[in-house]
Amino acid sequence: MEEQENNGSCSPESCSSCAHAGTCPSKKVDLKVPANEFTHVKKVIGVVSGKGGVGKSMVTASLARLMREQGYSVGILDADITGPSIPKMYGIHEHAVGNELGMFPCMAKDETRIMSVNLLLDSEDTPVIWRGPIIAGVVKQFWNEVLWGDLDYLFVDMPPGTGDVPLTVFQSLPVDGVVIVTSPQDLVQMIVKKAYYMVRQMNIPVLGIIENYSYLECPDCGKRISVFGESHIDEIAKELNIEVLAKMPIDPALSEMVEKEKFYEVNNEYLKDVAGKLS
Repeated sequence: MEEQENNGSCSPESCSSCAHAGTCPSKKVDLKVPANEFTHVKKVIGVVSGKGGVGKSMVTASLARLMREQGYSVGILDADITGPSIPKMYGIHEHAVGNELGMFPCMAKDETRIMSVNLLLDSEDTPVIWRGPIIAGVVKQFWNEVLWGDLDYLFVDMPPGTGDVPLTVFQSLPVDGVVIVTSPQDLVQMIVKKAYYMVRQMNIPVLGIIENYSYLECPDCGKRISVFGESHIDEIAKELNIEVLAKMPIDPALSEMVEKEKFYEVNNEYLKDVAGKLS
């Protein structure tokens, strides 16, 4: 299809579904949604993955815990609208409340502020059967209608892939950087590149890659077993000129904390060197 010349008739509404809206050569359209007057966030960090099942939410929560341990005020915006998991990880089951000014995030036991669609549903197991534009609208509301207060870091846990929600987050929120989460399977090279090129197309810095499920350490002999095959993440990172921030093993202790809904107690030692990369 031939590219049509922009005659100046574009609007934020007509461009909102276009991945090139922020970089249109004929007319730049600013789609950023302003935060409310009660929200002051110093850094917004997106956590993305090219495919599902790589433990993205665990990495998001681990990064949030890492920065809480450093003494920072932290929030998590759960943008995985159709598959929210963050509240349950933190043992939060109550409904979010609000007033005429907006909605308040729920507070975890470690004082991490959390907003998720699961905090608004009548029942946690109610499926969210919404079309893309509605889901994208909810994500925007989680930014500009939630009273986040003063935060050093807001982590955005995004659904996998390069669809409506990641596009909405990148275009609507003031994202300062993105962490890509992946796993060692052979398919990873293509998937990581898809995520990387989407982020770069939106002119957002890629802070680095975290490889999850990198290996399993034998509890008896300490040998590292590559359950999903040998990792190629270092070669991919070198090709894309980005940093491998960490390699997380399959750790039953972390999974146990998820099942116990006590992630607010987690100290993920595998990410201990990542804190400086986020500041």
